[in-house]
Amino acid sequence: MKSLILAAAFAATSALSAAAAGLMAMEPFAFETAASAKVGGAYISIMSHGDADRLVEAKSPVAKRVEIHTHIKDGDVMKMRKVDGPLPVTADAPLNMAPGGVHVMLMGLHNPLDAGATIPVTLVFEKAGEMTVDVPVIKRGAKAGHGGHSGYSGHNNASD
Repeated sequence: MKSLILAAAFAATSALSAAAAGLMAMEPFAFETAASAKVGGAYISIMSHGDADRLVEAKSPVAKRVEIHTHIKDGDVMKMRKVDGPLPVTADAPLNMAPGGVHVMLMGLHNPLDAGATIPVTLVFEKAGEMTVDVPVIKRGAKAGHGGHSGYSGHNNASD
C-alpha cells in the first residue's frame, strides 16, 4: 500500500513538473482499432509556454512497446519510421502530431482500442520530465480533437 501511495505521489509530481515547465498537451486522440489489431497510434500536439524542451520518449501501459514515429517519402512510397533523437518543443514551434506525420506508435496492444475509451500516454521530456495525457479513443473518420488540453495547469482532458 505504501508503494502504491508513493507511485501516485510521483505521478502527480511528474505531471505538475511538466505543467510548471509550461508544457501543454492539446487535442489528444487515438483511432479505434480492429479487434485483432496489434498496433495503434496516438496523436498529441504539444506546445510550450515556457522554456524550450525536447520530447525524448513516450510510454503507455496499453502496449508492449511504444515509440515515436514519423512518415518519410522513399521514392513514391510513404514509409513509417522511428524518430531518431529528441523532438524539439518551443513556444515558436509546437510539436503537432497528426496522421501521416509524427505520432506515438503503440505496438503489441494488450487489447483493442475501443471508441469511447481513454488511454494513458506518458510523454517524457528532457527537462520537464514526465507528463501523462489521457487520450480519448475515437471512431475512424470522426473529427479529432475538441479544443481540449492537458498538462498545463495540472489538469487533463477528463473535463474539457
